Amino acid sequence: MMTVHQVSKLTGVSIRTLQYYDRIGLLKPDGYTEAGYRLYDDSSLERLQQILLFRELEFPLKEIRGILNAPNFDRNKALEQQIELLTLKKEHLENLIDFARGIQWLGVKKMDFTAFDTRKIDEYAKRAKEQWGKTEEYREFEEKAKNWTKDDETVMMHDFMQIFAEFGQMRKLEPGCEQVQQKVKALQDYISGHFYQCSGEILSCLGKMYAGGGEFTENIDSVGGPGTADFTAEAIRLYCGE
Repeated sequence: MMTVHQVSKLTGVSIRTLQYYDRIGLLKPDGYTEAGYRLYDDSSLERLQQILLFRELEFPLKEIRGILNAPNFDRNKALEQQIELLTLKKEHLENLIDFARGIQWLGVKKMDFTAFDTRKIDEYAKRAKEQWGKTEEYREFEEKAKNWTKDDETVMMHDFMQIFAEFGQMRKLEPGCEQVQQKVKALQDYISGHFYQCSGEILSCLGKMYAGGGEFTENIDSVGGPGTADFTAEAIRLYCGE
């Protein structure tokens, strides 16, 4: 049996954290010393290993407790799943390391991730505000955005930029053809569904903004290829009947 102090020293988990795990029923001690200190046996340490593995995978404590307390919990199956998830996480980190090394060694970006940065949505809001101030549409945007989590922002911005990637694949087509015009409608519908009601007037302003140079143009061209921003702007212009 090990005391809470010994377990903390062995595992690197703070005493306060172990006490909290006890309070929420995640990791109960197997007994107490005469002085009232918590005691843990090998089975508790094995459970703590499971907890720490799940925490590495960013599972919420409530979910971890439910998994470990489930009558049908299969330790071996859980380990297999954890290994698979950790392997995917490892691959993701290796990709990021390679990306960073490419910048360090080559002095250029070999793959542009900036379009998926959550800060882009803040810039989007800022530019939109500059375009049409505290309009009804902007107030709608603020109302929707106030409850977004960082994950929400990441997913929405990824999906938003994916539309421009699809515009990039259409660059050899005429911007006024039906297929491209349907993509403009998809863009307008996405903005209306996720940001604010995108009227024809606002869509027209956005088109001019996309091709106006600076960060917007760079981000669109980074996901769709050179000229995508201009192509999209022209397709929007035709869609709006200008």
